[in-house]
Amino acid sequence: MAELQEVQITEEKPLLPGQTPEAAKEAELAARILLDQGQTHSVETPYGSVTFTVYGTPKPKRPAIFTYHDVGLNYKSCFQPLFQFGDMQEIIQNFVRVHVDAPGMEEGAPVFPLGYQYPSLDQLADMIPCILQYLNFSTIIGVGVGAGAYILSRYALNYPDTVEGLVLINIDPNAKGWMDWAAHKLTGLTSSIPEMILGHLFSQEELSGNSELIQKYRNIITHAPNLENIELYWNSYNNRRDLNFERGGEITLKCPVMLVVGDQAPHEDAVVECNSKLDPTQTSFLKMADSGGQPQLTQPGKLTEAFKYFLQGMGYMASSCMTRLSRSRTASLTSAASIDGNRSRSRTLSQSSESGTLSSGPPGHTMEVSC
Repeated sequence: MAELQEVQITEEKPLLPGQTPEAAKEAELAARILLDQGQTHSVETPYGSVTFTVYGTPKPKRPAIFTYHDVGLNYKSCFQPLFQFGDMQEIIQNFVRVHVDAPGMEEGAPVFPLGYQYPSLDQLADMIPCILQYLNFSTIIGVGVGAGAYILSRYALNYPDTVEGLVLINIDPNAKGWMDWAAHKLTGLTSSIPEMILGHLFSQEELSGNSELIQKYRNIITHAPNLENIELYWNSYNNRRDLNFERGGEITLKCPVMLVVGDQAPHEDAVVECNSKLDPTQTSFLKMADSGGQPQLTQPGKLTEAFKYFLQGMGYMASSCMTRLSRSRTASLTSAASIDGNRSRSRTLSQSSESGTLSSGPPGHTMEVSC
C-alpha cells in the first residue's frame, strides 16, 4: 500500500479564534451593509479639513468615480437621485465611488466662526490630492456640478496624469466680469442668499413653476442649519478665477470630457462657450431638453445612459447593454471615438428625433445633443 501523506488544508477565509460560522456570516453581511451605506472619512489638508464618503471597494486597474457638488447642496442632495437610479447600478458595481462634501457642507457640519477664511475654489481643488493619498487611489473619473465642475477642472489642469475623464455639468469656466459683478450686487440688495443660490441652480421658468422639486430644494437651502457656511462657499464661487481654456493652446483639459447642460438652464451659454474652447476630439457636448437647471436630478435616466457611453468610449464597460435611450422615440445616439494609444479616449454623442439605431459619426467632431 502506498504510504499515506499528511496534507494540510487551510481555510480560504479562516475564522477568527472562537468565531462560529454563523458569526462569520453575520460579520460579512455587516461589512457589505457598511459598504452599501458608505464609509465617511475626514482628512486634514493645508486649507482645512474635508469630508468624503466612499462606496464600494477599489477595482483593479480602474479609476474611482469622484464627485463634487454645487453650491447650496451636499453630495447627497446633489447626486443621490442619479446614483440611486436603477440603470446606474450597473456602473457603480464596476467602480468605487468617492463623494466629496465641500468644507462645512457635510450633514451636521458646525457653523464656521465669524471671520473664518473659507478656501478659494483653487484651494478646494488642491485638497483633492490629500483625499487620493489617504485612499491610495491613483486616478479618477470626475463628476462635478456647477462649482464642483469648476473645482474638478482646476484639479485636472494641475494634475492631468491623475484624471482619466471628466463629466462637467453646468460648468462656467469664466471669472465674473464687471457687468456680472454689478448684476450680482444689485441682486443681493433685493434677494436673499437662498434665493440667489436657487437662481444659480434652477432656471427662472422652474422657479416660477414652483414644482415639488423646487419646493423641496428651496426648503433645504432656506432652512439649512449651515446657511452661513453655504454663503461662504457661494462667495468663493463668485470670486473664482478664469480657467483660461484655449482650444489648441497649452491650457486645456487633456482627458476625455463630457459637458452637460439643460436646455435653457442658467449656465447654458457658459457651457456652450466652454465647449468652443476645448479640444473637439476629446469633448462631448450633451444638451438635455426638459431637464432644467439640474439634469442629474430631473433626468437621471438619460444622464446615466450618456455616462455609460462616455465610459465605453474610455474603454470601460464594453459589454454594457444600452436600453433606455435606444427604446425612446427620440432615441438615436451617435457616438464617435478617437483612439489614444490602444484605447478609445473620447466619445461624441448626438441624438436625432427619428432614428432608433446606433451608428458611427465622423471622429473628432463635437456635436450638440438634445435628448
